Amino acid sequence: MSRKFKAGDWVRVKGNNATHKMEILKYTSKKEPVFGYVDNDTYVECVWYSDGERKSQVFHQNRLIKLQETGGLYKV
Repeated sequence: MSRKFKAGDWVRVKGNNATHKMEILKYTSKKEPVFGYVDNDTYVECVWYSDGERKSQVFHQNRLIKLQETGGLYKV
């Protein structure tokens, strides 16, 4: 599967407008539990800030949509 995003892209979880705007940090390796191979091209680590606290999570790239607007993660 080809990579859909690059580091620095702004994304949101599909189908849920209440989620935070997140920034792609990098693609991460994840071992496929069923077949046992290591997948380097479909899981991305995202970062966002909530109440001044930095949070991050790994998502499958097919669960995310790219946002057109860009901007910082901080509230001014």
